[in-house]
Amino acid sequence: MAIPAIPQRLTAPAPGWTVEADVVVVGSGIAGLTLALRYAGLDPEAKVLVVTKDVLSSGSTRWAQGGIAAVLDPQDTPAEHLSDTLVAGVGLCDEEAVRVLVTEGPGALRGLIAAGARFDTDDSGELQLTREGGHRRNRIVHAGGDATGAEVQRALVQALRESSIEVIEHALVLDLLKDAGGRAAGVTLHVMGEGERDGVGAVRAGAVVLATGGMGQVYAATTNPVVSTGDGVALALRAGAVVRDLEFVQFHPTVLWLGEDSTGQQPLISEAVRGEGAVLVDAEGVRFMKDVHELADLAPRDVVAKAIMRRMRETGADHMYLDARHFGEEKWRTRFPTIHAVCREHGIDPVTQPIPVAPAAHYASGGVRADLHGRTSVPGLYACGEVACTGVHGANRLASNSLLEGLVFAERIAADIHAGRRAGSPAAVRPAPGEPVADDRPTGLIDPRARPRIQGHMSRGASVLRGQESLSEVARALVSTRWTPVAVEPCTESWEATNLLTVASALVEAARNREETRGSHWREDFPERNDAWWLGHLDVTLTAEGMTMTYVPHGQRATVLPPRVETDLIEAGLDPATVTALFQAAADEDLQAPGDVTSRATIPAGQTDTADVVARADGVVSGLAVAEGAFSHLSQGRLTAERLVKDGERVTRGDVLMTVTGPTRDLLTAERTALNLLTHLSGIATLTDRWVRAVEGTGARIRDSRKTLPGLRALEKYAVRCGGGVNHRMSLSDAALIKDNHVVAAGGVAEAFRAVRDAYPGLPIEVEVDRIDQIEPVLAEGAEEILLDNFTVDDLVLAVRLVGGRARLESSGGLTLDSARDVAETGVDYLAVGALTHSAPALDIALDLRGN
Repeated sequence: MAIPAIPQRLTAPAPGWTVEADVVVVGSGIAGLTLALRYAGLDPEAKVLVVTKDVLSSGSTRWAQGGIAAVLDPQDTPAEHLSDTLVAGVGLCDEEAVRVLVTEGPGALRGLIAAGARFDTDDSGELQLTREGGHRRNRIVHAGGDATGAEVQRALVQALRESSIEVIEHALVLDLLKDAGGRAAGVTLHVMGEGERDGVGAVRAGAVVLATGGMGQVYAATTNPVVSTGDGVALALRAGAVVRDLEFVQFHPTVLWLGEDSTGQQPLISEAVRGEGAVLVDAEGVRFMKDVHELADLAPRDVVAKAIMRRMRETGADHMYLDARHFGEEKWRTRFPTIHAVCREHGIDPVTQPIPVAPAAHYASGGVRADLHGRTSVPGLYACGEVACTGVHGANRLASNSLLEGLVFAERIAADIHAGRRAGSPAAVRPAPGEPVADDRPTGLIDPRARPRIQGHMSRGASVLRGQESLSEVARALVSTRWTPVAVEPCTESWEATNLLTVASALVEAARNREETRGSHWREDFPERNDAWWLGHLDVTLTAEGMTMTYVPHGQRATVLPPRVETDLIEAGLDPATVTALFQAAADEDLQAPGDVTSRATIPAGQTDTADVVARADGVVSGLAVAEGAFSHLSQGRLTAERLVKDGERVTRGDVLMTVTGPTRDLLTAERTALNLLTHLSGIATLTDRWVRAVEGTGARIRDSRKTLPGLRALEKYAVRCGGGVNHRMSLSDAALIKDNHVVAAGGVAEAFRAVRDAYPGLPIEVEVDRIDQIEPVLAEGAEEILLDNFTVDDLVLAVRLVGGRARLESSGGLTLDSARDVAETGVDYLAVGALTHSAPALDIALDLRGN
């Protein structure tokens, strides 16, 4: 008997009822509810319908323990949050998407607070911030200690119930409806139970938003609730949408181990427990993470999960332990009450016992491919939250970025749908969705009894440990699962089983194709990351012939940088593609058709040498990875380097910073570009270090401005960080800065402030003033930061006293190293020094050939 194809449409009765809406949102987690509320606010006359598989309070959001990551600490910056996210994503994050996340995230979080969410605060009323794995700053807000998701869900559900948004609960979405032009025109769904609407029905809508959450139930053990059966991804595949990077399934490293036969949803032990100081140990009490990663127990999740699995394999154990006995009972009960109660419920007292843990399926970094506005490849179909692949997470999601992604992109989708409706018709006219057309694609269902077999095969062969043999075995098992000896009736169980099989098949095919280890995808037979072949994405579509897979390169690069260089650039918050483009631009300026004529004339073609990069003056070094990258790029990889010091270190005259070995012609051809960058960046770091030392002990910090050379801003701001300073705005879009000309144009400082706040609610607003009497009106408007331009030391003292901690203060203009300490001692928070990047003298560094 022939094996049936994966269904392109679910077998289901014809819809027995129909409702119409302007926007239908499928899912009631943070992404779906935020989007519905935001859109209803933008267009109060619109009919917004939320469809949820269970009740409004169900879904994955309520299970989120750790919190929401956002830059709220004045010592933190969006650039640092971006850097941490890029590092976790292992080269596959869409940097523009991440920049959207980290810059718009704080405003979106404030909007959630305004909607009624209550987060934990300290004694002074400020939000408590903590750390989780992969974060190098305290930037995680939480609620109820370890019940953040439950509080977010409560606030959003309450706001929804107070709105005019219609809700259909207990409704499983089935398939997408399309009009004659191939545009989304609504969905079919099945309401489970009896009431005003039951059975299969249809929602006709001009825009369809998938916010269906994850697909953890494709595995036997997961942190996901029972409703997380990949319904949105499966629907998108059947609708012809592109699904991207499904192989990157994140396995949470610390899930409560309940025994080898335990299946279904497993209790999660939040990352925040390690953020507060818990450590991983084996049965002998050995802390094994210390030798694995510089962040030890706070390493990114994929690193920790792999380390646990390796230790389990080495010791023959089926779990490890999380030891937080040093917390004491009071901290357990107040900071982690939910986890404490769950552990006690399962016979474990974390106050006196280490907690048994093992990795389990947790989060899908891939999903339905979506752009920066949530649009999928099917017009009118949007995806938001875990079901989507926006490029934010890359190969491995950074802890606590998921709730933030739901907030940020929900607002973007709402704005995009609203803008499209306004552009498409007069504001007073509701555009009708296109009439759905008959769908003649083949239908089918999977026997619901196959569900545990699918889950078992996936957990054995396609989870944390993967290889060609195990994945092929799973693929064969999934193919055989499509056949059943009995007729399968349409019902919730068969629809869910079909969705699970569809998602599992796509995931396994992607995992079989990606022959490397990257992020949360670990191939035992290909244990190394391979940028030469796999720095790209796997896009999957479903056709009548089966799964079609396309490899899409992640950006274009003339050459591949050494992996260490690329990793170091990403960790520095720099985009390797942008840096290599800079190298190429320098080469285009330096080299014409004949090439480096002097080197060609004086050096034999086969000669090789080693050169020392030497400091000719005392200073602070910055840009060693950049220089190594330049040598490698400009020599087509023929030059290799060894760094002998680290960025940010003070060096003295005569110190060798790096040695470079390879063809002598290549050494001298690449020398000027590498040294131009290294001397320039080290000069910025050296000057910054002098300013930092000048104000040491005062509490004030030195920061830069946008006075940078075109194309070098990210590099120059990195050099400032190497020197001990901090960064101000990266661009004109990161924050609003109202200056004197804005005040003149707006008719006053208060008027300018209100205009920015109305146009960009939630965006940080800074205001520059040049007189004491301008401060109070700005404070009254709610300014978060005030820039005191060309104030004397006496006036700064008055300004600090007047503000009284109600806003952060920056002193700028007319600053010198001689006056820096006097300024810092007035109590301002920052000294802004444009000269750091604008006019820092280069640090003298040379390249010396050793000779043969």
